Amino acid sequence: MPLTDTRPTVSSLILGENVIVPDPHANPPRRRSTDNEIILIVDDSPENLSALGSLLQDAGYRVKVANSGGTGLRLAAQAPKPALILLDIMMQDMNGHEVLYYLRNNPETRDIPVIFLTAKDTDEDEERAFAAGIADYIVKPFRPSIVLARVRSQLLVRHARSWLQDQNQALEAEVNRRMRENELIQAVSIRALAHLAETRDNETGNHIQRTQNYVQLLAMRLADRPRFSRSLTPKYIETLARSAPLHDIGKVGIPDAILLKPGKLTPGEWAIMRTHTTLGCDAIALAEKDINASADFLAQAKEIVRWHHERWDGTGYPDKLAGESIPVSARLMAVADVFDALISKRVYKDAMPFAEVRRIIAGERDRQFDPEITDVFLAHCHEFEAIALHYGLDG
Repeated sequence: MPLTDTRPTVSSLILGENVIVPDPHANPPRRRSTDNEIILIVDDSPENLSALGSLLQDAGYRVKVANSGGTGLRLAAQAPKPALILLDIMMQDMNGHEVLYYLRNNPETRDIPVIFLTAKDTDEDEERAFAAGIADYIVKPFRPSIVLARVRSQLLVRHARSWLQDQNQALEAEVNRRMRENELIQAVSIRALAHLAETRDNETGNHIQRTQNYVQLLAMRLADRPRFSRSLTPKYIETLARSAPLHDIGKVGIPDAILLKPGKLTPGEWAIMRTHTTLGCDAIALAEKDINASADFLAQAKEIVRWHHERWDGTGYPDKLAGESIPVSARLMAVADVFDALISKRVYKDAMPFAEVRRIIAGERDRQFDPEITDVFLAHCHEFEAIALHYGLDG
């Protein structure tokens, strides 16, 4: 038999001040839902509230009922929240479309599915309701079996959606975990290779940590300048800092007799020393070829390794690049590497004081170094000096 407004009020539903609530001691349900979901019914007809509440209780659901739209909104946002809302359209204080609007615009209730219960049975009414975001549309008078089937279907959909969200969150967490693990492995591998080169010349101390921080700081101070704003994005700077420690990896291939020679190198020895740029770049390229893959940080690493000894005026090595043809990563490393080399003690020289190093770098503006990069370095030289001291500069 269809449910109608003439069904008598069931004793298990008691009318309160603004809300009808079920009496848990009367007419215990014949069977319980597995998850014992709460269903909120919003209707200003006591007879409909009584009939629907009894039907759903008997089906094993916990029921909250409200006889006005305002009360329904309050109960929908209260814990424990309903898993589903059955909402009448034609109510006196606030119609169903208004209630739905407020439900959907409240973060606490926007995801609760809503089924409209209404005597409005035109296609236009139904289309408007679905366009507003309802989950289902049931026309009065309705059959109990249809109501229960629609309720069950919407709860199954809600469970499936919740399960998918949980699975997606778990998958996202696992992907993030593996990405962090891969980044850690990558960072450790880079640092290991950089230390391998550094151990060939143990007087360089914490050179790789210092130069990495110099390059990152220099890039950050340049990032808002018109010449560099498009290239020095946060992602680029992050990749730059990750690849910077590899800048001298090619020194692994330089004989100790040359690399550690305390005196001035002969022209022949200097020619061999200069090959560390191409040796390092070729080694990275060969590794990429072996695994048939590349990565952004490796592309920047090859730029830095090969071209950080190029000069702005075109007299550097190995390819005599000049000006803007030198990649910005290599131009940044050029300043960082020379600064650290000058302030550090080496087998062939003593460490220089900061003031003297600043003077030398300023003198190479527009010759060895990009003029704007030089200007920014000089404007923030105290920050670079602080990095040098933080990482245990000797000499």
